[in-house]
Amino acid sequence: MSRFFRSGDDSSSESSSEEEELYSEEEEEGEEQEESEEEESEEEDEDESDEESSSDEEGGKKSGAARFLRGESSESEESDDDAPKTLKSAKDKQFAELEAIIDTIEKKQKINDWGAVSNEFDKLNRHAAKITERGQTPKLYIKALVEIEDSMNEAINKQKVTPKKMNATSARGLNAVKQKIKKLKQDHQAQVDKYREDPLDFLASEDEEDEAPPPKAKKSKAELYTEQVEQDDEGFATVGKGGRALQFTPESIFKHLRGILESRGKKNTDRVEQIKIMEKLHEVAATPYQKIRVLLTIISARFDLGTGSSSALPLEHWKAAEKELSTLFEVLEANREYIVIEHAEEWDDDDKPPTLQEGQKYIKIAGSIVSYVERLDDELTRSLQSIDPHTSEYIERLTDEGSLYNVIFRGLLYYETLGKDSSLEIPQDSLNRIVMRRLEHVYFKPAQVVKILEENAWKPVPAEVDSIITPRGSIADATNLLNVLCNYLFTNSEGIIRARAMLCQIYFLALHDEYYKARDMMLMSHLQETIGSFDVQTQILYNRTLVQVGLCAFRKGLVYEAQNTLQEICGSGRQKELLAQGVMIQRFAQVSPEQERLEKQRQLPFHMHINLELLECVYLTCSMLLEIPLLAQTGSSPDIKKRVISKTYRRMLEYHERQIFTGPPENTRDHVMQASRALAAGEWKKAINFVHSIKIWDLMPNTDEIKTMLSKQIQEEGLRTYLFTYAPFYDTLAISTLASMFELEDRKVAAIVSKMISHEELAAALDQVTSTVIFRKGVELSRLQSLALTLSDKAAALIETNERTLEQRTQGTANAFDRRSGQGQRGGRGGGQKAGRGGARTGGTGQRQAGGTQFTGGVLGGAVRG
Repeated sequence: MSRFFRSGDDSSSESSSEEEELYSEEEEEGEEQEESEEEESEEEDEDESDEESSSDEEGGKKSGAARFLRGESSESEESDDDAPKTLKSAKDKQFAELEAIIDTIEKKQKINDWGAVSNEFDKLNRHAAKITERGQTPKLYIKALVEIEDSMNEAINKQKVTPKKMNATSARGLNAVKQKIKKLKQDHQAQVDKYREDPLDFLASEDEEDEAPPPKAKKSKAELYTEQVEQDDEGFATVGKGGRALQFTPESIFKHLRGILESRGKKNTDRVEQIKIMEKLHEVAATPYQKIRVLLTIISARFDLGTGSSSALPLEHWKAAEKELSTLFEVLEANREYIVIEHAEEWDDDDKPPTLQEGQKYIKIAGSIVSYVERLDDELTRSLQSIDPHTSEYIERLTDEGSLYNVIFRGLLYYETLGKDSSLEIPQDSLNRIVMRRLEHVYFKPAQVVKILEENAWKPVPAEVDSIITPRGSIADATNLLNVLCNYLFTNSEGIIRARAMLCQIYFLALHDEYYKARDMMLMSHLQETIGSFDVQTQILYNRTLVQVGLCAFRKGLVYEAQNTLQEICGSGRQKELLAQGVMIQRFAQVSPEQERLEKQRQLPFHMHINLELLECVYLTCSMLLEIPLLAQTGSSPDIKKRVISKTYRRMLEYHERQIFTGPPENTRDHVMQASRALAAGEWKKAINFVHSIKIWDLMPNTDEIKTMLSKQIQEEGLRTYLFTYAPFYDTLAISTLASMFELEDRKVAAIVSKMISHEELAAALDQVTSTVIFRKGVELSRLQSLALTLSDKAAALIETNERTLEQRTQGTANAFDRRSGQGQRGGRGGGQKAGRGGARTGGTGQRQAGGTQFTGGVLGGAVRG
């Protein structure tokens, strides 16, 4: 039974202890000082009760409820133990810890371990900040600050005098302590000065400090909530270190900004929270200097949100940055004495803002407007790259380009305003960069769109502000604007910016059908010789310009020029990559993730793309108009060297000819191949129908004129193809017959035949009296004769190569001529022997001839084999 009751006593003691804990929790809502003392006393009482219970249990004297009672024996036992412990308040404990940290710093200073001093100094600052939040700055901390500064200066002077170098860790620690003390002295300058004047008097007043203010009456939860609502519209207050609400006043703006700048780039930094703090600082900013400093800092902080390689700046932050940049321009225009410039010195004294001194005209603030403009432009490009271009979201995002162009224009006006003052050294590179950004936003747009952009850009500009480069109202159209901007960059820049300006102007001219101007500028620039040495972005712009010039030549009806210009890009099979309109994964290529990321970053937004299907259609059509007559010519005249104009087109044509069954055309390529077969067979009307049925022509301006031009080209090339193919079967052929067959004028037919005769493409004569074409017979060589001539040409080329090599080795000595003449004789004999063997081998194996002599069938195969 005794054990049963003993267990009951245990349960009752546990319930009573729980009641005591609940009671103590209710009392913990009192004052901070009383709370700490009560907690410590309760802990000691619990310790003493535990000791008594353990002693009773061991001795077996008391049990049950009696063990909670204190008798004389227990008091005598306690008196025999150690003396009672002295109680310390929370404030005394904090000062003891402060003294311990200072002692550690002094020990580390003696052994010159400045790395450890820097770490302990950080602890000291954090500990002092906790004490400062509850009252006045501890004077012991001020004393330690001065002593550390003196020790630091002594170490620096000793380092300059003695040649012995400090290790890297201590050197970094010393430098860190130096920077920290420089910042901390600004906050405690008055106390530091008092300590240096009279240290004893400063420390003697330590005991006379005012006691802590009496505790404030407790506030109900409703009152606390109403205060929070008053502090913030959302019902919350911004809380800083120590759990205290931050107070935003005009005097504390620079202190908050400095804290934000120090934490910038560190891990675990809440950037969005910092931006919210700076937005409130901008609201309370009173002076123009405060507004400019806050705007510069908040714009930089917003751009930090998009520092990732794959993620773009969020839309709301981009628009906020654009508005803040526009606000910055308005503040700078309203207060002309403040200027933001790159090479200005940082102003360290946050308590005293800079003022105009005698002889000064401006207050310079460190910052780079052009960098902000470029970053805003780049972030819009990254955002457009990540959005699906076939959605309405892309169109909505693209509308922000107008506001971006306004910001670029205001930035240019600002730099022009600074450039008017000769005393300011404005870097010409900054002005060139922002002019280039403006040029890059207009060079690929039609003239009507550029005019609208310019009108919208001038609307918010004050009437008294004007541009030097492009004055208000002087630019009548987009062509003049491009000329003015490009001429400015031609004069004031060099290198990549100058080359890009040239390419932008050529692109704009080609886009507006100024082919001959664009061609002449491209040839005079000689960029085709040096473009390989430029960066990738400039090479992409060069490829785009080259393609646009080729399309312009096609719209003008210049088929040969268009095909020759587009050959370099379209013949490579890598149009997407060369024009930065997509990434093509090669079959056996190994692309690293870094290279793939760079390729994606270079991609152009969708609204800047050149239609690749239209480009392929133009290229294949031009190749058809040149290759089909050439195939007919080389097939009927084997003595003419078989040359290939477009390998890509020839490959497609061979593949199409090998098809056993050919269905109706389904895409652009099929239409062009079907038209090629019809043109080679002389069915020019059928070829025209195939070409006109291509739907992609509707994307080009003046579609009807393009189709009319193509019809004339197909008629003329059909006539040439017919003459090349069937000339061996005619003695004479009337011009009127040809004109009726191809529905051309007699004068046009006579002109085409005369041109072919003069270029020695056709062995015939034109009888103007009877208006007939008289073909000559016996001019064509046999196959054996043509092969012999080909072999003799190859032998002559081989001899010439050997002679050139020998001349380089002998360096033009006197006997070189004799050696060459002798070898030439031997080479001639050898060449003859090889010619005989080569002819036999060629005839036996049936060597493939250029121009498609091994086509499986069709009119083209028959024409070539004939």
